[in-house]
Amino acid sequence: MATVNKAAQAGTLESSDMLVAIAPAPEGAGVTINLASPTMRQYGAHIKTVILAVLQDCGVTDAVIDANDKGAVDFVIEARVKTALLRATEA
Repeated sequence: MATVNKAAQAGTLESSDMLVAIAPAPEGAGVTINLASPTMRQYGAHIKTVILAVLQDCGVTDAVIDANDKGAVDFVIEARVKTALLRATEA
């Protein structure tokens, strides 16, 4: 199980990218995803599902995610979340 030790981020605000910031949450608080996207009405639920799937695959149970989407496709979302998570779990 991965534990988020510090705040970290990955990505950019360029078109077709996503800026993902991850921060620690108190133990037992669960995962909170704050998403900003121009396609929120059409794809917001799907984007949150992709983010949550990456966190679950990595064993993260408590974290705060701030994601600013600029039209990223699934594999970009996954890469940004994984990179931010790796940076946030470093000792």
